[in-house]
Amino acid sequence: MMKKCFKATYIGLILFLLYAPILLLAVYSFNSADIIGTWGEFSFRHYITLFTDEAILEMIGNTLLLAFSAAILSTVLGTAGALGIYYSKRRVKTALNGVSQIPIINAEIVTALALAITFVVVGIEKSFFTLLIGHMVICAPFVVLSIMPKLKQMDNSLYEAALDLGASPAKALFKVVLPQIIPGVISGFMLAITLSLDDYIVTSYCKPSTFNTISTYVYNATTKGNAHTAVTLSSFWALTTIIFVVIVATVVAANLIGKKKEER
Repeated sequence: MMKKCFKATYIGLILFLLYAPILLLAVYSFNSADIIGTWGEFSFRHYITLFTDEAILEMIGNTLLLAFSAAILSTVLGTAGALGIYYSKRRVKTALNGVSQIPIINAEIVTALALAITFVVVGIEKSFFTLLIGHMVICAPFVVLSIMPKLKQMDNSLYEAALDLGASPAKALFKVVLPQIIPGVISGFMLAITLSLDDYIVTSYCKPSTFNTISTYVYNATTKGNAHTAVTLSSFWALTTIIFVVIVATVVAANLIGKKKEER
């Protein structure tokens, strides 16, 4: 009984430390004041500002456009890379697998600086294209990392049987291999979106001055604040709450769907 109580208390403490800051922002997102620690009155002012301020809406749109573009392209590139690594010979596979993990192990500031120097040397001006490349560099390796375990779990005899029955390599790939690794592809896609939404360092080094994402906007608002950014920054409490609720709902829905499939 004591062990169960200790485990429950320990887990509850860990969860509290993890989610207390987010819950604090969620509570103060319904506060009319712009400073945490000062309670005015219950209000939806921050949510109204979030959906009416043009600068914030443009920044959120930029962030989502970049995240989904980078995630889609990284998923295509990462899937092709994972298949290439898996079906390569042993020495080539080992070398490619090691190279693909460099951006994961490497410090992000090093990757960002290397990208910025490369663009300068090549003569490419900072634009949405350079920013997209930067996000693909940090997202694609994680897609490969998500797909490789599914490839190792795959039944290779099915692919060989498809070839023996007259299917072309391309048809066998799309009809036999991809359906078996699709959970890894989806996981890699979701992970790529999360990484892109969360990134600041690569974004700040690769983006043009006229393009802002959530991370760069918040950083600029906190370091170079003014009357307008002080108000709009508090509206990010509402944005944080919305993102948190959406993520929780998605996780719960995914678990319920998975549980129903297991029962079936």
